[in-house]
Amino acid sequence: MKIKLLLTAFAIMLSFSAAYASFPVKRAAVATENNVINETSEEDVMKAVPAARAGKDKWVAAALWFVLGGFAAHRWYIGSPWYWNVLYIITLGFFLVGHIIDIVQILTDSYPGL
Repeated sequence: MKIKLLLTAFAIMLSFSAAYASFPVKRAAVATENNVINETSEEDVMKAVPAARAGKDKWVAAALWFVLGGFAAHRWYIGSPWYWNVLYIITLGFFLVGHIIDIVQILTDSYPGL
């Protein structure tokens, strides 16, 4: 029993440590076709990789809406103001109308913050 618990804890710790990079990587120069090195700024690199610039993932927000929607988890994730989130929780998702409006906006990418 102890070995199962120990192996489970080890697997969980290993999965968390492998999920995140331990240091930031910045690109300082890029080689071109003529082997000329051009200095690039961080903005140029971010323009070249649109996924790195992207905001929050709509599928994560939709999953949070489905699982923890009553606690406004999707709104906390997207970055809505805290006072609107508290009002959302107190009024049961703005009397369930706001709950449905939120998922439609999340799935159509029209929610502010996505």
